[in-house]
Amino acid sequence: DHDFTTEPASKAKKTIDYIHKILKEERDIVIASPPLEATAFEVDGIRWSYVFYESGLSINVLYSIEPGKRAVGFKLSDGMEIPVELADRFKFARQKSKLAGTIRGSYFVIKNEY
Repeated sequence: DHDFTTEPASKAKKTIDYIHKILKEERDIVIASPPLEATAFEVDGIRWSYVFYESGLSINVLYSIEPGKRAVGFKLSDGMEIPVELADRFKFARQKSKLAGTIRGSYFVIKNEY
């Protein structure tokens, strides 16, 4: 059980730097939009990190403490265009959500240790 809370980007530099490092080292991706909010927490042996951007993009990192599930997920807010830095690299699948409407998402598996 976890209460999902975020903090302003100015107070979440460590989380934002962690996600940006993974993006850069794994896929040479640099997100152009400024981060607004972020959070990081651990539940059931999985470290979760999220960054929410001004553009409507959200990025999460799922990183199991034991080797296993480790991935970066991208979600686009309803009606958002795919960011240029992701457009040629990922296909975004549409998902219906009762809370968020239609969202589009994509992901990649993390290969290195972080």
